[in-house]
Amino acid sequence: LEEIVEYLKEPQKFQKLGGKIPKGVLLVGPPGTGKTLLAKAIAGAAGLKFFAYSAAEIGSMFVRSGAADIKQAFANAVASKPCVLFIDEIDALGRKRGYDISGEFDHALTELLHEMDGIRGHRGVLVLAATNREDVIDEALLRPGRFDIKIVIPHPDVNGREHILKIHTAKKRLAANVNLRNFAER
Repeated sequence: LEEIVEYLKEPQKFQKLGGKIPKGVLLVGPPGTGKTLLAKAIAGAAGLKFFAYSAAEIGSMFVRSGAADIKQAFANAVASKPCVLFIDEIDALGRKRGYDISGEFDHALTELLHEMDGIRGHRGVLVLAATNREDVIDEALLRPGRFDIKIVIPHPDVNGREHILKIHTAKKRLAANVNLRNFAER
């Protein structure tokens, strides 16, 4: 993640050496591990605009707007590049094809694949996505050229949990006998 942020900050440094930013980065981990916050932090650390979408909110099979929503999300990102386009819960949108009776989700997935292929020249748009169900994501979405990098985000260890608690309580008044290490261990 640090290398990605560094590339986003100074792309010319890497481009001189032939380096390219990945088209997509998939953050995989159990719920509550901070995948969404990491995506925001990447954009913030690089000083880029951040567009966030929940795959569960993109269209619905009743409204039939999933593909149009995806097209619009990429259009917004391209108009503001360089930027980060984040899709949370991508497993809801990128589920393996063949299980959707209406065909709407398959159509939306096809549009996402099309947009990620860069047919319309999306250089300058880093697509980040998060999931806790990598096993149900369509293989076409996981192939190289779409989500080039997969980063597993595990639950934090006790030291990580303690550090997180310290961050969230830094500006709070706590009783003198509060021991954050004890909470972290629990």
